[in-house]
Amino acid sequence: MDKLRPYAVDDSTTFESLVMGDVKAGFPSPAEDIREKLDLVKLLVRHKASTFFFRVDGVSMVDEAMDDGDIIIVDRAVEPYNNCKAVCYIDGEYTVKRVEISDRGVRLMPANEGNSRFRPIEIHPENQFVIWGVVTYVIKKV
Repeated sequence: MDKLRPYAVDDSTTFESLVMGDVKAGFPSPAEDIREKLDLVKLLVRHKASTFFFRVDGVSMVDEAMDDGDIIIVDRAVEPYNNCKAVCYIDGEYTVKRVEISDRGVRLMPANEGNSRFRPIEIHPENQFVIWGVVTYVIKKV
């Protein structure tokens, strides 16, 4: 299972000094001005008290654009839903997976077609299990 650890958003987490303007994919315009300040916390965090950052450790979710080393933003206030991407706590470990919720129960689905070692995880009554929070954003280094 991938190893994850939560990092809380706190009052010192602010990025208000960043600025935002349009970015052209063609030729840049020298007349482009700075448009507004951009606060990444306001942009990416809906529920500050229930939002956490995790660094992805592993490759089981690469087909869902969650690569090893990426930062995922997880909101515990968002109600889990079928096929959501979520951090789950199972038998003492955190993992990030796509969550299948049906009448038959819950399955945690990996997303790495190129690696056959990742299999769905069936949740059984004897498992210590909770859907810890829903992934709302992925932050990547390019």
